[in-house]
Amino acid sequence: MTPQAGILPGIPDHGRFIEFRIRTGANVAKALRGLKADAHMVVGLGAALVARLGDVPGLHGFRAVSAGVEVPSTQADLWLWLRGSDRGEIAKRARQVVRDLRGSFDVVRSVDGFKYGVDLEIGLDLSGYEDGTENPVDEAALAAAFASDGSSFVAIQQWVHDLDAFDAKPVLERNHIFGRRISDNEEIEDAPEFAHVKRTAQESFSPEAFVLRRSMPWAEAGGEGLVFIAFGHSLDAFEALLGRMTGQEDGIVDGLFQFSHPVSGAHYWCPPMKDGRLDLSKIGI
Repeated sequence: MTPQAGILPGIPDHGRFIEFRIRTGANVAKALRGLKADAHMVVGLGAALVARLGDVPGLHGFRAVSAGVEVPSTQADLWLWLRGSDRGEIAKRARQVVRDLRGSFDVVRSVDGFKYGVDLEIGLDLSGYEDGTENPVDEAALAAAFASDGSSFVAIQQWVHDLDAFDAKPVLERNHIFGRRISDNEEIEDAPEFAHVKRTAQESFSPEAFVLRRSMPWAEAGGEGLVFIAFGHSLDAFEALLGRMTGQEDGIVDGLFQFSHPVSGAHYWCPPMKDGRLDLSKIGI
């Protein structure tokens, strides 16, 4: 099992998430052969792209939700996560990759993320609350994130926060939204049922719904929020989590929707590595 090297390490200082659509008449196979995944770039392929070449069981496009809350699908064909400590180097590599793919793919979305709390082992959401407290580690992380061949599935969403509205709430209300105290990150036992920790308690699902989160905050002139990233050995765990968050189980909507909402949603398959290159043999390349 040889996963892509950029998935397992913790949150980098900086990242760029780029999504592409296939151009008409594109030589997709040639373009994919030219991609060089390494510790600083993760590659994901969408269902429509995979279907042109082969089959990856369990891969499908992001399914929109419209039941009490809106969760859109903005599925594209190719996803890249560029990561590192130098934002300039990420921008430089991004320009090169976009140039290399220009004949086959067009950029449809690009978001820059960063780690909030660079001195912390686990980063913070822009709300100030720790993000990823319940992430699995060590062998549990490997089991959650990767299939037996080293491949992985990833769910990505861009969430937009209304932090003015959030900050206007009393501290107790803010704590109840997350189900943790901001002062010490301790879980609140008697938090409301809509608390995020109660909606997403991964061990409470059957089967358990563990994912490896690698989310990063974003902030631009038009707003701020979180790029949610969840890797899994399948898409089942993420879809179970999202189903409960949106009230599809019991009608209770996650408290996060009180101050935040997603504006994008996509699923991708991250091929494993072989001999230092992406192993695309499953799709005939």
